Amino acid sequence: MNVPRFPSATLGLDPGTASRRNDDEAARAADPRALIDLPTREARRGSARQWSLLRSRALRVGVPLALIVLWQLASSLHVVAPETLPPPTVIIDALKELIADGELQSAIGVSLVRAATGLAIGGGIGLFAGLFAGLWRVGEEIVDAPLQMLRTIPFIALIPLFITWFGIGEGAKVAVILAATIFPMYLNTYAGVRGVDPKLLEAAHVFGLSSRQIALRIILPTALPSILVGVRYSSAVALLALVVAEQINAQNGIGYILVNANQNQRADIIIAGILVYAALGIATDLIMRALEHVALPWRPRFELA
Repeated sequence: MNVPRFPSATLGLDPGTASRRNDDEAARAADPRALIDLPTREARRGSARQWSLLRSRALRVGVPLALIVLWQLASSLHVVAPETLPPPTVIIDALKELIADGELQSAIGVSLVRAATGLAIGGGIGLFAGLFAGLWRVGEEIVDAPLQMLRTIPFIALIPLFITWFGIGEGAKVAVILAATIFPMYLNTYAGVRGVDPKLLEAAHVFGLSSRQIALRIILPTALPSILVGVRYSSAVALLALVVAEQINAQNGIGYILVNANQNQRADIIIAGILVYAALGIATDLIMRALEHVALPWRPRFELA
């Protein structure tokens, strides 16, 4: 039976071994039935990964650039009136103006503190509520029904109530973000805890693990991917709620810049502020992806193409 022989470099071998290897290769070349060395599976996977990475980076960069070019062309050809949608060059000039004044840098810092505060409080409440309802039946009976009812209420509809309770200061703004981030965190945590494979729990009981050990060693690690999805979703919702919250008599922040631009009919600054919100959302998503990669190194990555 022919045994496949895999090629290797002859560098570093003694002359006798290299000569025998060359003779073997010549014999296989003369024999039409000799086996042909094919690329290994790892080599094919490596080239496929490189092509996938190159394609992903090209699409991520190329598509936004193509949209910006089309936007500029539409403005240059007067397909869209500059007063309605200023071209990208004007938006860049507006951003330079805000950066030169130092207004944008301070506004971003204030807005991020608001979003982070609301996310920390609301996400924390949602996390503990999800664990309480998922781990204990009495917790589900106490927490799940009220939260399922409250999550159907848009957080925007609660703004008048928050203004009545907290006034028009920072309290109302943080409360809006808090109310928006509780429910995504709760739902993902609850689903992750309740989605643990029953066979794992049965095996834990067979090995004599206590309820605390089961929760810490099986349920929480298994539910961690879903919990991190909740953190990622809640962080995105926090930025959406920030846009709304900063319309409540804001004296600083990105929303304050947009309000002033609206009063002065500065469409370029309004669009520049919207793009800053979008950039913050992309940065937040990248941070959450990195957090998932660090916290879940064991999770396999699967792609159809």
